[in-house]
Amino acid sequence: MIKFLHTRIRVSDLDQSVDFYSKLGFELGERKDSPQGNRLAFLHIPASEHFLELCYSPEFDVTFPEDLMHTAVGVESVIDYCDKLENDGIEIWPSGWREKFADPANRKMAFVTDPDGYEVEILEL
Repeated sequence: MIKFLHTRIRVSDLDQSVDFYSKLGFELGERKDSPQGNRLAFLHIPASEHFLELCYSPEFDVTFPEDLMHTAVGVESVIDYCDKLENDGIEIWPSGWREKFADPANRKMAFVTDPDGYEVEILEL
């Protein structure tokens, strides 16, 4: 048997990133320092076994090409979820996403961008 366990992303401010992902519904598990001097935070969504590992290293400059990678979360209602995120001060894109959902032929999906520029896709289950 093989399992996909976690994904690591580099971040420029560990606390800011933990706060952002917490607003998305992730829960903070373990925080620790690695032997290499990285500060790590492991986050998970309760309904998922996969972890998101945030890695901060003071000498690492977090830069990457636009649209290099993204993560995705599934929610019961994209509208309700995105309303909550907007109330928490998180910008939803693309603009006009609510109007697009009025057409039942359109798949309900939206995006947010984390503090370092990583995209998070939001899909309705």
